[in-house]
Amino acid sequence: MNPAKVLQKEEIAPGIFLMNLETPRVAAKAQAGQFFVLRVDDKGERIPLTIADFNRKEGQIVTVFQVVGRTTAKLADLKVGDELATLVGPLGKPTEISQFGFTVLIGGGVGVAALYPILREFKKAGNFTYTIQGARSKEFLIWEEKLLAYSDKLILTTDDGSKGRKGVVTDPLKEVLEKEKVDLVFAVGPSMMMKFVSEITREYGVKTVVSLNPIMVDATGMCGACRVEVGGKTYFGCVDGPDFDGHQVNWELLLARQRMYCDEEEIARKNNA
Repeated sequence: MNPAKVLQKEEIAPGIFLMNLETPRVAAKAQAGQFFVLRVDDKGERIPLTIADFNRKEGQIVTVFQVVGRTTAKLADLKVGDELATLVGPLGKPTEISQFGFTVLIGGGVGVAALYPILREFKKAGNFTYTIQGARSKEFLIWEEKLLAYSDKLILTTDDGSKGRKGVVTDPLKEVLEKEKVDLVFAVGPSMMMKFVSEITREYGVKTVVSLNPIMVDATGMCGACRVEVGGKTYFGCVDGPDFDGHQVNWELLLARQRMYCDEEEIARKNNA
């Protein structure tokens, strides 16, 4: 286990928090696309969170999370100087970074935080980076400036049209696929969004990588809770992913498994109220 102290906590959007953690051993090995697992206290559940940024020299990692249940609510209550009970990481396979050519990177909601270090590495590798960011409304568009720093083109979409284009991320995706020879699409965000992105890119024959977020427990490949079906075979999201071929993912099975504990999550939320 790695010690982890809260150095910074900031609510960057309604119910969405940025947390800077001091954990030198994790920061020393963190790479784009990886995640970590934490427990807020000794009796808490283990939850996976993305490594949204890292500073090896300072021994720090950054995560961004949305309060959706009991554990994230407890995490949001921590103060600067508090320490987590446990933190394990970095976990998962790093995202493949190469000079692909014309790349389209899509982030939905809080998934933008996971996308940012990947976008940065794609740009450093010499790719043309066409970035699409989507959210419900302007209040939930996070890290626009950080994305802009490494994007050759940045398109914003909101469901209500309060900022950028009114609509969803697949609208500009269709347009760029029609006009350009796209070499790779990378998407991270809600599973339903990634499913529709993959369905569209399949029509154009464009390689598509998605960062999946299945239910996880131990996150080391032992429990099997995070199993996903890709290309007709079973993989573990924690050790084989989180990145997979979007055209090969069994999306219906993934979505069904993500709904398995909805009743229990609601009970936990009410008990924490």
